Amino acid sequence: MTEAAPPPGLTVEAKRSDEAVIRIRGLRTQFGPQIIHDNLDLDVTKGEVLGVVGGSGTGKSVLLRTIVGLQRPTAGSIELLGADVLSLTDQAKEALRTRTGVLFQDGALFSSLTVAENIQVPMREHTDLPQELMDELAELKIAMVGLPPDAAGKYPSELSGGMRKRAGLARALSLDPEIVFLDEPTAGLDPIGAAAFDQLILSLQKSLGLTVFMVTHDLDSLAAICDRIAALIDKKVRVATMAEHLRDDDPWLHEYFHGPRARAALDAKASRVSA
Repeated sequence: MTEAAPPPGLTVEAKRSDEAVIRIRGLRTQFGPQIIHDNLDLDVTKGEVLGVVGGSGTGKSVLLRTIVGLQRPTAGSIELLGADVLSLTDQAKEALRTRTGVLFQDGALFSSLTVAENIQVPMREHTDLPQELMDELAELKIAMVGLPPDAAGKYPSELSGGMRKRAGLARALSLDPEIVFLDEPTAGLDPIGAAAFDQLILSLQKSLGLTVFMVTHDLDSLAAICDRIAALIDKKVRVATMAEHLRDDDPWLHEYFHGPRARAALDAKASRVSA
């Protein structure tokens, strides 16, 4: 099955600001005696695409899950869209969740539901919209992520890996969030599919004014769409542009950003810019 091209975006392009929509201070997360993050600080500004990288076991996905409230840290504070995540009432947490969307690896779709029904899950949970309107909104989200209209009635098992990720992204966009969290969005995709997904994310970010927090190991994605890159090192985080990381003499950063795959990604970016 072929994937349709996404429709044209809105005319007003998103503008970055200095406003922090995610603010983390003194974060400490651990499992038993194992400390994953220790005194970690991080700001994510409105309208940016932030890539999060790190070696195995540095807690990239743990950080994402902690920010969205799926995991409670041992210490520290987390502000999300101005709200203190760790002190919210259950009702306030539910309200905050309507302003964020999450795409987990491989889409994490409900296998017993169609694509349209998966997209409508957040609508059913957080709104009292009539079924007819939810059907129309599901069709709109399906078109936004570049899936063909007939994907609405298909089950996850009937979709390719790339289409499942797009369906998962459509569900993440179900309630028109301000921030989208992506966990390894291009993992498992071939280079053509991964590049297309990168461009889809960038197009949606610009047209919808999204802030994107993206955990990834894909150097092509980092070079193609990220404004800044947060590298988890020594239980803390270093945030910089790709160019700034390239000048950093930290051993892990040097190996990561100066290896053959990084050079290939940067060469590809340079080719796109000069084309």
